[in-house]
Amino acid sequence: MEYPLREKSYKFALRVIKLYKFQVTENKEFVLSKQVLRSGTAIGALISEAKFGQSTADFISKMNIALKEANETDYWLSLLKDSDYIDEKQYKSLHKDINELISMLV
Repeated sequence: MEYPLREKSYKFALRVIKLYKFQVTENKEFVLSKQVLRSGTAIGALISEAKFGQSTADFISKMNIALKEANETDYWLSLLKDSDYIDEKQYKSLHKDINELISMLV
């Protein structure tokens, strides 16, 4: 990985994938976890796409969409916590990571 934002988003995506697998197999929760999987993995994909943007405007657009996906991921994580699918400790750890990504993207 060439730079911290890309590396952090990739590691976060791996955490989200593990969370999804756990939710589906252990909690039989499919709806919220699928949403967090989609938005949480999209962040890194958009950052990777931005690297080869066709123009500065394309780069900025992709990074802005990554920010929106990060914000959406934070929402789904809150729902998972408030509906008792993840505990406070899991939430705080994931929330810290997503807030760092949001800060880096802003």
